[in-house]
Parts: sequence; C-alpha cells; structure tokens
Amino acid sequence: MKGYGQFCPVAKASEILAERWTPLVLRELLAGSHRFNDLRRGVPLMSRSLLSKRLRSLEDAGVVERRARPGLQAHEYHLTPAGEELRPLVEVLGNWGQRWVLADVEEDDLDPSLLMWDIRRGVRTEHLPEDRIVVRFDLRDVAGAHGRWWLVVGGGEIDLCLTDPGFEVGLHLRVSQRTLTRYWLGQIDWSQALADDLELVGPRWLQRSIPTWLGRSAFAGVERPSGPSG
Repeated sequence: MKGYGQFCPVAKASEILAERWTPLVLRELLAGSHRFNDLRRGVPLMSRSLLSKRLRSLEDAGVVERRARPGLQAHEYHLTPAGEELRPLVEVLGNWGQRWVLADVEEDDLDPSLLMWDIRRGVRTEHLPEDRIVVRFDLRDVAGAHGRWWLVVGGGEIDLCLTDPGFEVGLHLRVSQRTLTRYWLGQIDWSQALADDLELVGPRWLQRSIPTWLGRSAFAGVERPSGPSG
C-alpha cells in the first residue's frame, strides 16, 4: 500500500518528505542549489535517475517548480512557497542531529566530494581581495583524483576544480579529510586543526586570513549537551 493510510497531517506530510534522500534534496535546494548538476554535487552518492524521480515527486506535491533558464534549453529547480516553508523544519532537523547524534565523524560517513562542495559554497568572498586567488587542497587520506581539489576565487565568483585549472596556486593546504570535516562541522577549532595534521604553504597574510573566509557548517555553532547523555 502506498502511503500510511492515515488522514493525520503528520502522516500525509511524511508521505512526501520522509522518503530516502528527499530531506537531503531539500537541504540542497534550501542552500541555494538550483541546477541539476549542482544538486547532484550535494548528494554525490545519489543516482541521477533517483534524483530525477525525487524532484518529480516534489514537483507533483507542489514543493518544487521547474523554471526555464533564459536563452538556454535547460531548466532550474526552485522551491515554491510551500517548499520555502520547510526551511525551519530542515534547520531544526540539522540542529537536532548536530546536538544529539553527531558525536564524531564515522569513517563510513566521510565524503571528500560533499566536503569540498560544502566548503566551496561556504567561502566568504567579502573577506578576500578582488584579484583571483587559487587555493589547493591535498587530502592526505584520500587516494586518487578526489584527493586533490582547487578553489578558484575572484571577482565574487568561486569555482571548484578536480583538475589543475592552470593558475598559480596562492595557498596550499595539506590535511586529512577527517580533520577538515571535523573543522567544518565545528567539532574542532582552527588551532586544533593545525595541531592535528593541517599544513599550510603560502603567504603569511593569506594563512592568517583563512578562518575569516573559510566558512563552516550552518550547524557548527550548535552545542552538544554536557553530561553522560552527551
């Protein structure tokens, strides 16, 4: 039987929102991703076909609408007013997970693609000069191509590259993805990351400025409870 077979509003809402991956698709839309490929970068383990299916379901439910991109044979996905109303729900869900569930980062949950995509959209460009700056990340514990990333920041634009963009690197970070993930989540501060395994190569002013422009998770400031239950 499809659905819960109940008239309860919680049951009817859950039929739409509680399917596997759907809360993460909503998270990406609320974070500002509108193009299909950008949404995929936020859910890299989700197949294209399943993402398409979930987006169609959200369209049918009136949560998402497709909009044509001017001058292009392509479209974007945007939240409707009903979808935007879910923002506090997703924020509360994230706050609860940070406070009560995420005591530490499990090895199976580490994901360099998601980590770097989160870092890319968390960069605070207002704390960087207008001139182009290239930041290279070497993730020590990630083998293969996903262990090297380049952030190209300039003119208010940010590109995330898996291959060398060919520009001079201004700052080079060598760090394990675990340490960088823990910093992103707010589990450790910058000084602890440096003490663990973070190494920096580049101008001193750029090294010192990193904490001002390298963003962190929206849930990084959520405190965990003290005591045995925490």
